[in-house]
Amino acid sequence: MIRTRFAPSPTGFLHIGGLRTAAYAFALAKHANGQFLLRIEDTDQKREVLGAANKLTEILKVFGLQWDEEPLIQSKRIDTYSLAAHQLVDSGGAYLEDGAIRLKVPVNETITFRDFILNKDISWASDNVPNAVLLKSNGFPTYHLASVVDDHESQITHVIRAVEWLPSTPIHVLVYKYLGYDLPQIGHPTDILDPAGGKLSKRKGNVSVEEFISKGYLPEAILNFVILLGWAPKDNRELYSLDEFVKYFDPAGFQKSNPVLNQKKLDWFNGHYIRQKSDAELLQLIKPYLPEITPAIIPLIKDRLTTLAQAHDLAGFFFTRPRPSEAHQGEGGPLESALEVLSGVTWSKETIESKLLGMIKSRGWKTGDFFMSLRLAVCGSKVTPPLTDSMLILGKNEVILRIKNSLSQLG
Repeated sequence: MIRTRFAPSPTGFLHIGGLRTAAYAFALAKHANGQFLLRIEDTDQKREVLGAANKLTEILKVFGLQWDEEPLIQSKRIDTYSLAAHQLVDSGGAYLEDGAIRLKVPVNETITFRDFILNKDISWASDNVPNAVLLKSNGFPTYHLASVVDDHESQITHVIRAVEWLPSTPIHVLVYKYLGYDLPQIGHPTDILDPAGGKLSKRKGNVSVEEFISKGYLPEAILNFVILLGWAPKDNRELYSLDEFVKYFDPAGFQKSNPVLNQKKLDWFNGHYIRQKSDAELLQLIKPYLPEITPAIIPLIKDRLTTLAQAHDLAGFFFTRPRPSEAHQGEGGPLESALEVLSGVTWSKETIESKLLGMIKSRGWKTGDFFMSLRLAVCGSKVTPPLTDSMLILGKNEVILRIKNSLSQLG
């Protein structure tokens, strides 16, 4: 049985690359009817962020990445790691130095493993491999020891981890060997690059999964976007639910080149999944960003949204009267005429549009210029939902009041 794991450290937010690693490990296991495990690597007490472990587990659940066993907590297993470290010392695979236990790297040997994601053998001369600390003088293990012991005891068959750990792999290969453990298959997806071609980092832009969610990106859109950053199906299909990704997952789809985080592509995915929501679902999703939102507004903005947060910019004018724009300054004739026409019409879409278009034609005005002036007066922006539909929701009295307010600024 294939058993994989995701092993985050509670030292901060879940990186977009971390979510990708979790999704790949989940799909690899579930595609083969295997098991996906969660491990919290919390042995770096100085860097641990209070509450980060709980937040990590909550976010994984949001994405449907549910683990099959109770999470393994490393800080509760210090004695286990200490026992393994001293076992290594007794067998000659490690040695004591200044209260710490270090790996004893052999001389003039070649250390090799096959990366199942990169699909190639990778070798190191042992002379270039450091005698890494396995157990610190304070009794806490380093990643090099704890991850090996945990993967063995959890019967992990496949390890997917960030490529930053590739240079440490010969250390882990030796620890597996010295402890008499079978080496699992290990793979490293390539780094995700920022648009400028550098390694993705918080300093250069958004990398936090939680931050993307807070900005109004749907979990299904984020997940769909992330799984294609380093993996591609045979048929170039783009849209995947988690269940579909598991069904069609194939390790042969891992790419060897570095993917680039394309914000416009994420926006496209998010817009697609927003439009898949029912109006009732979307109403509830938008409320955290625009609490006043009503069901009547949803159909007007649904096709225009790329994030949930944009609802405030697109529909906030329904609840807050706009300040008269500088674009109104100058000729007041079109707005005065609009006020005259709208004051006397029955408040229906057909009547409003018919009367306004008739008036525009009789005055010889440009239709686009007229409606832009009216749109700015009523909505306060050049980019809004359909104007007439918006006016119907606002109501006749409110529209007339807004036009009057705009005219008052023209002097």
